[in-house]
Amino acid sequence: MPTTFSSAISILRGGAWLLESSDADGVFTPERMTEEHRLIGQMTEEFVDNEVLPVLDRLEQKDWTLARQLVRRCGDLGLLGVDVPEVHGGVGLDKVTSVVVSEMLSRSASFGATFGAQANLTVVPLFLFGTEAQKRKYLPKLVSGEIVGAYALSESGSGSDALGAKSRAVRQPDGSFVLNGEKMWITNGGFADLFIVFAKIIDETGEHFTAFIVERAFAGVSSGKEEHKLGLHGSSTTPLVLQDVKVPAENVLGEIGKGHKVAFNVLNFGRFKLGAACSGGAQAAIGEAVRYAAHRKQFGQPIATFGAIRHKIGEMIVRTYAVESLLYRTAGLIDARIAATPHDPADGSATLAALAEYAIEESIAKVSGSEVLDFVLDENIQIHGGNGFVKDYPAERHYRDARVNRIFEGTNEINRLLIAGTLAKRAAKGDLPLIGAAKALQDELLGAASMPIADDTPLAEERRAVDAFKKTAIMVFGISLQTYGHKLSDQQEVLMHLSDILIDVLSAESTVLRALGALEQQLPRAALHADAARVFVNDASMRIDASARQALAATVEGDTLRAMLAALRRLLKLVPSNTALMRRRIADEAVASGGYFFGS
Repeated sequence: MPTTFSSAISILRGGAWLLESSDADGVFTPERMTEEHRLIGQMTEEFVDNEVLPVLDRLEQKDWTLARQLVRRCGDLGLLGVDVPEVHGGVGLDKVTSVVVSEMLSRSASFGATFGAQANLTVVPLFLFGTEAQKRKYLPKLVSGEIVGAYALSESGSGSDALGAKSRAVRQPDGSFVLNGEKMWITNGGFADLFIVFAKIIDETGEHFTAFIVERAFAGVSSGKEEHKLGLHGSSTTPLVLQDVKVPAENVLGEIGKGHKVAFNVLNFGRFKLGAACSGGAQAAIGEAVRYAAHRKQFGQPIATFGAIRHKIGEMIVRTYAVESLLYRTAGLIDARIAATPHDPADGSATLAALAEYAIEESIAKVSGSEVLDFVLDENIQIHGGNGFVKDYPAERHYRDARVNRIFEGTNEINRLLIAGTLAKRAAKGDLPLIGAAKALQDELLGAASMPIADDTPLAEERRAVDAFKKTAIMVFGISLQTYGHKLSDQQEVLMHLSDILIDVLSAESTVLRALGALEQQLPRAALHADAARVFVNDASMRIDASARQALAATVEGDTLRAMLAALRRLLKLVPSNTALMRRRIADEAVASGGYFFGS
């Protein structure tokens, strides 16, 4: 079984990276993957290249028999059971393996969605919340691919507001339930055999949002017509119609009235895996862009030699490097926390606790991953020029397929509110000493400025910048909480800016720690790791400054605002780097190696 060297990982609480320092030895990076991790990645990549991509046109023609066959092949390869222990038919591997598999399956976005609905949104809730009888009945068939699953949460009037669902479940005298309602945008909806369905039980005590296991074979279950979508034409997306569907009492998933726990915890892991899929998609697209730029000639030379194109390639790689770094760091944290928690491997409680602990990081992975992928794919089309706008090249398909990622698993707006909102709740409960840190920082900023200590160690300036980024986030959080108190949750614009700062803080620190690890290990491309970290930190400084200014201006005014802006200038004093030169070096290496070269 692959291991993330859990004993070497420093286990921080979720969000604690904002308050505590980390060192390179204490974080997991792609360079620390085992041979087993890499072999599983290679196997998954070969499966997609040899068995999925050649039949993508057939999938886009709605050949769901073929889709089921490919799901079954995933079962044969063990890919559906990565997160399930052997006792339930899975292979029981770590979360780093989950990231690796998600990255590789992203090379076919349509089938990746089909896979995700099965492995992430059906298998995971059954493992985490199912009774032993439910697990024995359903999990072996799901992880083998014998049956196909789907997740039915959204409705036409309750997308982001999942608890506003209108689907109803009425308890019957024999203890069973009769479900009525219509679910929308169900991936695998056209051919799934099993659905995780959310509905409200109505009785004299009120409404109880609850999860149910619903088989297609139950009378009254039907699928609507396939949606005509912008992208993902090779995955099935339909409504799910429930008309007087009788569901046995033993098919309640989790506790009655606790459906939100099932929904939100499953979405946490789904968000994290979606971030991994976006990272993998970005890496694959970089390869396409680099190879095209190396062979496409204009004005008598390859366009890869032009500074403007090298800038694009370098920036695509730097942003992807940051997403990849925070993903593997988070996977290492989750694995280390699970390993440090005494538990029976067949029991999902340790996994459930770890996923809840790192909800902030999982939302950051989703938001950052989906937005970086969109940036990379947009630049991929631009590098392809007119060829990127026609279906003769895959760039056009990638662009359409990726757009839904900013909507999947909770919109990016909802996730931004969750990032800052969860941090605020943990601070208010005392789980994170953020309020005390904000008060201490205020005293520090009111005192005399100290001269920085000379430091000629690797990436010293970038490490100082990351510390300043953290203090900026703490300052903005502190002044926002001081101004709005418990009503901060109503100030969505401020929360969005704060989340943007937090995303850049975690990304910047993850890139710096990864690059330091590469330098310490004297990896062949260590200097390029350092270039990537320097470029990201340099640009993050400007983004953080802009977000902090807007958040402060929306929070305070007059002399207080001027004092806060002065403190911000004192914090963010990074001297700009020659990022053009560093991007050129990164782009040139990508052209020489034929694609994204970090982590390989």
